[in-house]
Amino acid sequence: MEFPQWVVDRVLARQGCLHPHEHLPARRTAFVVVDLQNYFTQPGYQGENAPARATFGAVNRLAQAVRAAGGLVVWIQTCADGADQFWSHHHAKMLTPERSARRLVELSRSHAGFELAPGLQAEAQDPRVVKRCYSALAPGSSALDAVLTAHGITHVLIGGTVTNACCESTARDAMMMDYATVMVPDTLSAVTHAEHIACLNNWMLFFGDVLESDEVIERLQA
Repeated sequence: MEFPQWVVDRVLARQGCLHPHEHLPARRTAFVVVDLQNYFTQPGYQGENAPARATFGAVNRLAQAVRAAGGLVVWIQTCADGADQFWSHHHAKMLTPERSARRLVELSRSHAGFELAPGLQAEAQDPRVVKRCYSALAPGSSALDAVLTAHGITHVLIGGTVTNACCESTARDAMMMDYATVMVPDTLSAVTHAEHIACLNNWMLFFGDVLESDEVIERLQA
């Protein structure tokens, strides 16, 4: 990904280089794939983000490379069971009654919307982590931190959808918790390209690195 010169200048002034990770410690690196479920990717679902489907190839390729290098692949799935209670403000005030009701149904664990989308190559050894809100690392949202800690993970790669909501929220919390965190743009998608790019520019300015999947793979193999 190419950044505007003003982003490059500010990153260089802050940290002295554009990309701080010459290599990634493969066995301490996790690829965290956020919300590539039917609800968020497939036609007919309320949460469909159509651009997400174009990322599946890059997601599968990076997941395989991370596994082959000895790293961890984690699939995050949002579940809305009980969300009208534990996330009541979001459901009562930030969604219309119709959208709230439909989200509760289509993201329930028993609904097909909860399942990972077809075409994704999740393997049996990959942990699956269920989250309750945008960030998988918000207090009480999921067991992601425990999973990463148990596997000795220090570096986190973020893919999935949408770039500027659940992916960014999880990535920001990972950075705040001292994981070295990288957003992987060709494995991410937003509703519009403008949102996607704006999020990644802002991420680069303040929070962590942005590397395409090919660049990640090179650093894993270094």
